[in-house]
Amino acid sequence: MILPQVDAKALTARVKAEARRLGFDLVGVTTPDPPPHLEVYQAWLAAGRHGAMAYLASQRARERRADPRQLLPECRSILVLGANYLPARPGAAAPDSPLRVAAYALGEDYHEVLIERLKALVTFLEGEVGGPFPHRLYTDTGPILERELAQRAGLGWIGKNTCLINPQHGSYFLLAEALLGIDLVPDEPFAADRCGTCTRCIEACPTQCILPDRTLDARRCISYLTIELRGPIPEDLRAPMGEWGFGCDICQEICPWNRRFARPTADPAFQPRPFLTRPRPRDFLELDTEGYQQALRRSPLKRAKRAGLARNAAVVAGNRQDPEDLAALLDALRSDPEPLVRAHAAWALAQYPGTEARQALEQALEAEADPEVRAEIEAALSRATGSASG
Repeated sequence: MILPQVDAKALTARVKAEARRLGFDLVGVTTPDPPPHLEVYQAWLAAGRHGAMAYLASQRARERRADPRQLLPECRSILVLGANYLPARPGAAAPDSPLRVAAYALGEDYHEVLIERLKALVTFLEGEVGGPFPHRLYTDTGPILERELAQRAGLGWIGKNTCLINPQHGSYFLLAEALLGIDLVPDEPFAADRCGTCTRCIEACPTQCILPDRTLDARRCISYLTIELRGPIPEDLRAPMGEWGFGCDICQEICPWNRRFARPTADPAFQPRPFLTRPRPRDFLELDTEGYQQALRRSPLKRAKRAGLARNAAVVAGNRQDPEDLAALLDALRSDPEPLVRAHAAWALAQYPGTEARQALEQALEAEADPEVRAEIEAALSRATGSASG
């Protein structure tokens, strides 16, 4: 189908206005040219800093990230959008929440929300240009370097904490992209680096995962540990997790650009659902499969799966040592169907003072058949003995 000629400048202005009407706060346009800093990403992969996310390192994924036209050969423009997700009611993202959840994950699954808005934007464009055209839509799922594209589309700069920072709004944004087979007028790249000499995010990171080259070691990042990692959390990183049960916002909370300019959104899609208003570790430890499905329907937290969330909650409980979480930890150690959860419950119980937790560990060791859980219980008992003798 041959589309009629359309004034690209006027079309760009109209689609930006429509994007804002649909709920996007930032809108920019860039070209489908290869990303200018691809070598940084390649070096990051070569150093193994992507951890267990093997899908990032496949040859096909590398080729696609190196050239957006690998995803859409007909691509002539890329529309890059940002949606503010900072909730008006902080819920489990608040510093005083017994179990903390990254702000972006408190509401609806942004993948579904933003893709629907992108589809509506494409429908608008089809009406403007007189018919359908080739396109591909992404939000945190496609093999593209989102922040690179966003910087090139003029939306902000990539900060030392690896987040895209907009000088008027901060960094609490979800990014989305529409690869389009039509011409739009590209924006000027955001060339300035406004982090200056500030290193607050680097210094505040409890696991020291932020690296000097504006990348991070995912293997040490709390977001990776609580979401992407499927196995046991390394023991030396459990205490630094603090109260974070899903994701982490520390490097954004400390950023001066957010402290000065970030404002909550009224968008209902990103407000805390009831389960995440003020959750406790025991709320996640006590979730069975049915309860998990109901409480977290259409939630980003489902990516960690029930076992991952319970594992994380056990670590948070161990860090907090709240007596009211003790019963849930004891039940998890004795009867959780997942060895991963039983193992982390053992670690958590070893952090509690008193004899009840130790006696439960001793009893569990007699009944436990899984060798990895047994090893965790033995290590927990050893720590508890050392602590008592010290």
